[in-house]
Amino acid sequence: MLVERTSIKNLIFIRLNPGDDILASITEAAKKNNIKNAVILSGVGSSRSHHFHVVASRENPPKNEFTKGEKASDIVSIEGLIIEGRVHAHIIHSDTEIAFGGHLEPGVEVLTFAILVLAEVDCDFTGFDKVGKIEDFMAKP
Repeated sequence: MLVERTSIKNLIFIRLNPGDDILASITEAAKKNNIKNAVILSGVGSSRSHHFHVVASRENPPKNEFTKGEKASDIVSIEGLIIEGRVHAHIIHSDTEIAFGGHLEPGVEVLTFAILVLAEVDCDFTGFDKVGKIEDFMAKP
């Protein structure tokens, strides 16, 4: 286990328009604003498509199962991290019957709008989303 304490440098608000690809837009915003490490605190809106993957096995590294479709839905939540400029986000969609989601993949298009809030931090998240012990991914002195 690794516990890091850090301060928030900036809060960044991103408003996406109809047709915007959510993952591509977050990646572009991070690049244009030189955001290396951030926490995706919140994401809401609606989408006209979905594309995500979930783990599908119990061994490491796990197998992934991908789901993709053109169904309109509300975006209940987008959360995750930006790690050295790379987006690792999860998304939850809902319709009138179910909630569904997983690891955000390319191709999720905004229907009406989407709003995300990021907290930029000085914390180094390198290795946080890798399979294995975090100590194996940290820089050695």
